[in-house]
Amino acid sequence: MASGPRRSQQQLQVNLRYSIRAKVDIDIAMGWYEGQRKGLGLEFLNCLEGAINLILENPKLFSIKYKRFRSALIRRFPFSVFYTIEKSEIVVHAVFDNRQDPAKNP
Repeated sequence: MASGPRRSQQQLQVNLRYSIRAKVDIDIAMGWYEGQRKGLGLEFLNCLEGAINLILENPKLFSIKYKRFRSALIRRFPFSVFYTIEKSEIVVHAVFDNRQDPAKNP
């Protein structure tokens, strides 16, 4: 008999990488929200982290919106995370403000 907890699904280690554009998008959004109300920028980051965790748990959960880009909505905020699934990692290409012109999507 095997010892230790059983796992119904094998968990895989997934690497995550942010593009320069995604990092800039996050900095701009966080700064703007923090300027609106102290602490709101951190709330934005917490909700972003929730979306990223969902992506990491199940990368194919969200549908392909354009070419290879998948999109996950961020709870409470009008933003989407645009990402691709690569061979050895998930790449976040943009954290897009959905109030912008959709033609600016990555």
